[in-house]
Amino acid sequence: MPDSAREAELLDAERTLQAAQRAGDVAALDQLLVDQLIAIGPDGRQHGKAEDLAAHRDRTSVIEELVEEELDLLVVGRTGVTFFLGRVAGVFNGQPFAARLRYTRTWVHDDPHGWRILAAHISPV
Repeated sequence: MPDSAREAELLDAERTLQAAQRAGDVAALDQLLVDQLIAIGPDGRQHGKAEDLAAHRDRTSVIEELVEEELDLLVVGRTGVTFFLGRVAGVFNGQPFAARLRYTRTWVHDDPHGWRILAAHISPV
């Protein structure tokens, strides 16, 4: 498959992720994250998939606002990276927050699942 088609699929996966985050859709998030996920949150702490899903399920992490300002992506073979910059507000670890954040997400593609997130890093801007 040419990179341009994979890029279009990755863009769609990123937008699907954003919609799932806004909706608190744990089932959709479960499908978009690999089981081995490692994410570094804006607090500098490491989180795994189970923790992330539990936080959404328990509503200790709630995204009330997610406004994309910039989105770039890179695809090489079956690996992709998305670079999101935007305004995010809601609740994180039970505490209200509002920030401008940059997310760098590493995605992997396989035929049964499509694009899924392997690693993520979130930094305040």
